[in-house]
Amino acid sequence: MRHRRVADLMTPTAVSVQRGTAFKEIARLLDEYGITAVPVIDEDERPVGVVSEADLLRRHTSRTTASTAEGLMSSPAIVAQPQWSAIRAARVMEEHRIKRLPVVDGSGRLTGVISRSDLLQLFLRRDRAIQEEILEDVLTQTLGLAPSALTVDVSDGRVTLSGMVERRSLLPVFVRLCESVDGVVEVVDRLSYRLDDSGATAAPGTLGD
Repeated sequence: MRHRRVADLMTPTAVSVQRGTAFKEIARLLDEYGITAVPVIDEDERPVGVVSEADLLRRHTSRTTASTAEGLMSSPAIVAQPQWSAIRAARVMEEHRIKRLPVVDGSGRLTGVISRSDLLQLFLRRDRAIQEEILEDVLTQTLGLAPSALTVDVSDGRVTLSGMVERRSLLPVFVRLCESVDGVVEVVDRLSYRLDDSGATAAPGTLGD
């Protein structure tokens, strides 16, 4: 399975400002581009901070007289890298309670921005694409089963698994693999098994002849 990376989801052309960019210009950029924050870069295009809507509003509710990005920004900038998984980017946003992450290359230069709305694109994947990935990548390539071995139904990101596998121990593995597919919201397990290799007592009606 190939998880979507930050590079796949980010906005590659990032709106940015310099340390000396004025308050009103920052506000205009946020409004013009419909964004909630903008990275502040130095002379080498490396992010040194971020100015958000909250930073601009804070100026009017506090005693600060800052009028440029350097005085308004939150620093240091919390950044992401293109090779990060979407899950890692989401966790960093949640940890720091921010909505956007500047994305930097190997030399630390700004290459794009990834936002919460970008990450939500994962859950807008077509059901057919999710189904194909489960059948081809999970069922066939990872577990070595024929695509016809089980039934995989997907509706609005909700995956329903039905059919019979050979061993009980495969059930949690298959469910976890399906849950890790990008775009899956929920997995409903209606699978049964022929052989109980877990050492536990099988539920009535689950074993084959």
